[in-house]
Amino acid sequence: MDPEELFVEGAAQNRAKALCNGCPVRTECLAHALDNRIEHGIWGGMTERDRRSLLRRRSTVSSWRRLLEIARTEHVSPDRPLPVQATDRKRAA
Repeated sequence: MDPEELFVEGAAQNRAKALCNGCPVRTECLAHALDNRIEHGIWGGMTERDRRSLLRRRSTVSSWRRLLEIARTEHVSPDRPLPVQATDRKRAA
């Protein structure tokens, strides 16, 4: 992937965000951008506007890496089934 694809504006941002879906380091990427207040580009599937909004809403978070790791662990715990993807639902129908 060309890194320039992640530093786009307008409608191209949706294509750039789609590149993040399924990326094995998406959470780490987003945490890095949030913890370091990176202002430009798509990071972890979020635009700069998305990240600014999140930072304003959760201004007391001191470590996004830690918070996102906890959230990911809780989301994919052995006691909780993995979420069904829309494509999986179509196949099952």
